[in-house]
Amino acid sequence: MRIGILGGTGPAGSGLAARLASIGYPAVIGSRSKYRAMEARDELVDKWPQLAELLSFGDNAAAADCDLVVLATPWDAAAGTAQENEEALDGKILVTMANAVVRVNKEFLPLMPPRGSVAAHVQAAVPRTRVVAAFHHLPATELGHIEEPIESDVLICADDPEAVREVAAIVSDIPGCRPLDAGELSSAAAIEAFTAVLLQLNVRYKTRVAPKLIGIKRDPRAVDA
Repeated sequence: MRIGILGGTGPAGSGLAARLASIGYPAVIGSRSKYRAMEARDELVDKWPQLAELLSFGDNAAAADCDLVVLATPWDAAAGTAQENEEALDGKILVTMANAVVRVNKEFLPLMPPRGSVAAHVQAAVPRTRVVAAFHHLPATELGHIEEPIESDVLICADDPEAVREVAAIVSDIPGCRPLDAGELSSAAAIEAFTAVLLQLNVRYKTRVAPKLIGIKRDPRAVDA
């Protein structure tokens, strides 16, 4: 399965591309400028030459042409970027990972995107795409440290149970990560907003936190019928 990263030149997008390549998924870093994507890819390969065969680059159209696509743009560009590539995304799983958060003085505050969440806004912009909200709480720096596991639960929500299962299978392959089915896409509003709390903890305790939930003993990849 080839995975494309729309807007993949930022820390989260390039980190996720490197992490996916490190576990065997061919990943295409996309950008409005294929030259920026090439630079991002070359920086990763310079650091980890073993990823060269699995990491490639292109414009956003090339990334959207992959089997599964991740939207890693800033939150306010997410719906527009998806809509620009609507034809290529038709029927595919599109994972949104953006959080609408702003820093005001010393506090991080969640914003209210159109339709309540970035994921819902994207779904409205590309209605024939199977939007899945995931990866919101994985620290970008840790994503890019591919030698180390990421000890984190990954909350996944979507209106398509099969899409949840496919994304959960990918998350399960990332060392240290556990996928959790968090329900329908309406849950994305709470998941995205909670990022402001995690960022506040990062500042207060000078660390990078990731969520780990206790008490769940069933197979986290299972989806209720």
